[in-house]
Amino acid sequence: MLALSNNTALNSLLSKLLQDYLEQMNSSAPSQVSSASSNLEIIYVLLLVGLFGFFTVGVMLTNIRTRRLEDSRDPYNTYIATDIWHKKDREYFQAKLIENYKLCCVFENQLAVEQPSTQIPEAKSS
Repeated sequence: MLALSNNTALNSLLSKLLQDYLEQMNSSAPSQVSSASSNLEIIYVLLLVGLFGFFTVGVMLTNIRTRRLEDSRDPYNTYIATDIWHKKDREYFQAKLIENYKLCCVFENQLAVEQPSTQIPEAKSS
């Protein structure tokens, strides 16, 4: 008889839980629609954050890989790293500037110089 009593207690407990669950589902039906939309919003935000993170990690890994492939003995990097080339370029630029300055001369057009005694003729309007 003890097994029968245990079985009926379990059945009554399960039926009570089922009734409570069904009552809760019936009373909260409108709130579930908003809950479903909030779940979609959360998924959308997580998707955007995931895509942004994927893009950022991809750019970082590409940059790191590119820097590893650079060799310190590479002539291009040696040119950038040393300041000797910048000094040589500056000296060359200064020499060219002085050379151009020495070649520069000003010609004066005597006819274009203002002459206070001579009046410039004006066109008469008709």
